[in-house]
Amino acid sequence: MRQLFASILEILETLVIVLVSIYFVYSFIAQPFLVQGASMEPNFESGDYLLVDEVTYRLREPDRGEVIVFRNPSNENEFYIKRVIGLPGESVVIEDGRVLIDGEQIKESYLPKGQNLKGEYVFKLGIDEYFVMGDNRSQSFDSRSWGPLDNDLIIGVVRLRFWPPQAFAAI
Repeated sequence: MRQLFASILEILETLVIVLVSIYFVYSFIAQPFLVQGASMEPNFESGDYLLVDEVTYRLREPDRGEVIVFRNPSNENEFYIKRVIGLPGESVVIEDGRVLIDGEQIKESYLPKGQNLKGEYVFKLGIDEYFVMGDNRSQSFDSRSWGPLDNDLIIGVVRLRFWPPQAFAAI
């Protein structure tokens, strides 16, 4: 009887350690994210599962071109995925289908050919603000609609696509 009790106690101890470890990883290191919608096509499709690294931005600031997950500025219970275009302190101008940062057109090799960017926008980013846009510019609700993104809304950077299996890739 004593050996059975010791075995059950060991199993419970292992289970508690596993659950605490999973909670710690999910809360502070990385978490899965499900892409919903067409705003990042063709690079990310609706239904893709991604792994979001929550540690990197505690050590450094986001870089231009990185794909991030963040809280919707209008509803912090929703999460969005977009690409960082403008960095703190920069001027972002969109005109004639081009994106200009501090007067220089940026190269966006990740965009599909023939991407037609419409509208004219001018933003001056504050010290803790980023300008983000979806890769599918015509289908993206992004900084063009709601303005710069505050740094404190950023969850992390996308590191891995792990579903569907045929699209598995490090980002």
